[in-house]
Amino acid sequence: MVVSDPGNVADELAPRRGTPRKVALFRALQLGDLLCAVPALRAVRNGFPDAEITLIGLPWAQDFVRRFARLVDRFVEFPGFPGLPERSPDIAALPRFLTEAQAAHYDLAIQMHGRGDLTNSIVAALGAATTAGFCPPAGPCPDPLHFLRWPESGTEIHRCIALADFLGLPRAGDRLEFPLDADEIAQGAALLARHRLPPGSFVCVHPGARLYTRRWPAEYFAVVAQDIVRRGFTVVLTGSGEEALITRRIGRVLPPGSVVDLAGQTALGAFAALLAHARLLVCNDTGVSHVAAALRVPSIVVCCGADPHRFAPLDHALHEVLHHAVACRPCAHVHCPIGHPCAQKLTPDRVLARVAARLAPRRPAELVRFPLPSRAAPPRQGWAPPPRSA
Repeated sequence: MVVSDPGNVADELAPRRGTPRKVALFRALQLGDLLCAVPALRAVRNGFPDAEITLIGLPWAQDFVRRFARLVDRFVEFPGFPGLPERSPDIAALPRFLTEAQAAHYDLAIQMHGRGDLTNSIVAALGAATTAGFCPPAGPCPDPLHFLRWPESGTEIHRCIALADFLGLPRAGDRLEFPLDADEIAQGAALLARHRLPPGSFVCVHPGARLYTRRWPAEYFAVVAQDIVRRGFTVVLTGSGEEALITRRIGRVLPPGSVVDLAGQTALGAFAALLAHARLLVCNDTGVSHVAAALRVPSIVVCCGADPHRFAPLDHALHEVLHHAVACRPCAHVHCPIGHPCAQKLTPDRVLARVAARLAPRRPAELVRFPLPSRAAPPRQGWAPPPRSA
């Protein structure tokens, strides 16, 4: 009986799998989740530079594929599935989705959506020659050569990279990125000019989030916005059209001329081009925090409901995540059944202290002067090794 050496998995797989020409990657999640996967996508592209890579995701992700065209070639909309909360499932569309996926004849399908409790069966139904991805930490593993047990610790960025490492794909760093095209940069510049916002003179406040349980109270954001204005900065309120009611509530308590409300008025790229010139972003733990991380804009992230460590930006010097510890975190409730203590007990004074530190006047660097040796001093004897014995 011959027992294979588990340390030579890559050598065992190489002759059988060849080089995939068509790769499908399943990650039907939101903006922040996809941005966290960009370093892993770079590894997939590095591993299969000539393959056609298809992202299977939510409808909005078609824009993501256009933005990251150097990493992903095609987009296929996922119609949803019962038990997955990201969208209401279109049951009638599922048969056609699976028929077309099987007709695509993918050589490799990668499940990067999460633990795989439900999604591994969906990816298996795509009919790829080989499937790979995450599997539950203690649940069934479809194939230990191709499936990595879900890491229960670490950031989302590094969990995705761990899968790429497991599959033998060459790393390309862990930095986030958010490419902007010339039109988006021009739109950002136009917003700055129209609202008279010199770079560094304003703070973006983004009070919305997709789930209500991820939202810090609007009245708390209003207290922070008032403090920002008192410090001499303009507040730029941002968000989707659905979040405009929140931004209007905050804007009403600010002095005239101290606030610009852009909720629902900018596309994602134009917002990012504007954000790139902000002194600071204050936001909930949502996709915009990862846009700021990609653009290296300092941020203070208020984390309600989510895991404050899993989705935290990697650069802790540039970004701060504040949270109030509760036993029920992380939470998937749309509305909190116990009074939302993770948000209510994270009081504004904690955020105000960090905003004050971030917006403190920048002191110019002081010249450090070292005393020069006296000219009358005798020259110092340098060190020399002891003479060698004959």
